[in-house]
Amino acid sequence: MRVLGVDPGLTRCGVGVVDVSADRRARLVHVGVIRTAPEVPLPERLLAISTELRLLVAEHRPEALAVERVFAQHNLRSVMGTAQASGIALLVAAEHELPIGLHTPSEVKAAITGYGAADKAQVGAMVARVLSLPEIPRPADAADALAIAICHAWRGGAAEASTAALTPAQRAWRDAERRGARKVAP
Repeated sequence: MRVLGVDPGLTRCGVGVVDVSADRRARLVHVGVIRTAPEVPLPERLLAISTELRLLVAEHRPEALAVERVFAQHNLRSVMGTAQASGIALLVAAEHELPIGLHTPSEVKAAITGYGAADKAQVGAMVARVLSLPEIPRPADAADALAIAICHAWRGGAAEASTAALTPAQRAWRDAERRGARKVAP
């Protein structure tokens, strides 16, 4: 399975493409960071991210797109940019009819390192090890994007492959999202 992983961010949006075989062996296809300057108007920054993501999809033809699920952070400005970049990634996936996976930071860390509270250095080191890379991809956004892609493939390649595969926290999140969607629907 070929997966495009996205670590959403407005200034630095990590992207990574991996091929993962049925025996869980992973191979690096592409890694990078889409950068936009803070002084550029927001619509142009979002356009730049969407353009680059579309180019990656066209060039690498992933079978799925996985994005880190946005969680509220202390810095509202940071979480807004992350959410906006995440929305662009989801839009590009929908345009190309790609299955989408949303993964929390802790589930990505747990999948890659075996520990849901691993730090960035541990995640980067395991990404390099899993992909047999001579060094950790830099910056950390790039390594995180690869971790997201690997996590998605290792978890069966589906956002909700089965309810049994979800953790209690993931089920609670899913249920809350569904309740919220019902309240908004006419």
